[in-house]
Amino acid sequence: MGLSNEYFRNAPDGWSMENTEAIAKADGISMSDDHWQLINALQEYYSKVEHPNLRQVKDALNEKFHAQGGIKFLHRLVPSGPIAGGCKLAGLEVPAGAIDKSFGSVA
Repeated sequence: MGLSNEYFRNAPDGWSMENTEAIAKADGISMSDDHWQLINALQEYYSKVEHPNLRQVKDALNEKFHAQGGIKFLHRLVPSGPIAGGCKLAGLEVPAGAIDKSFGSVA
C-alpha cells in the first residue's frame, strides 16, 4: 500500500506520518499496512462523530476489522490498546474510559 498524507484525508491538524512513526518507534511498534489502516479508520470515524465515546469507537473498529478478527486482532497490532494506543498514533483524543490510571490502557 503506497501511503501518503493524502490517504489520511481526515487527519487532525498538525498530524503527520512522521510523528506517528516516531511515537510507534518509542512504543516499540513496527508500523505495517494494518497499523495505517487502523489510523485511517480512527481518523475517519472521528471526523464523522462529534463526541465519540469508548463503546462507539470499539464497536466501529470491531465491525471495520471483523474479517481480520476485530478487536482481538487490533490488540495484537497495538498492545497498549487499539483505541488508546491507536488514538495516540492517529493524533486523536483518547475517549474517556479507554485508560484507567490505576491499571493502564483497557481499550
